[in-house]
Amino acid sequence: MNISKFEQRVLHALAQGGRIRHERGGGRKITHVTCFTRDGFVLSDCTLPVFSRLLSKGLIESRGGAPYQISERGRRSVRAQLDNR
Repeated sequence: MNISKFEQRVLHALAQGGRIRHERGGGRKITHVTCFTRDGFVLSDCTLPVFSRLLSKGLIESRGGAPYQISERGRRSVRAQLDNR
């Protein structure tokens, strides 16, 4: 599966415990997303088009209106990265 650099960054942040909070406008359509890392920082690479691609590929999921998290398929798709801690 082809995953862009920005999608990979978002998936990596989610795999480490991050969340994507979403806002809906008027109806069911999501109008704004904000990706938070596990430390509470905002990830600027997570835009609405990146979010839409991750959602359509089934790499992220939300249950019961909760913030979006990485799915099992997303965990298998993310490439390993060194953590600079």
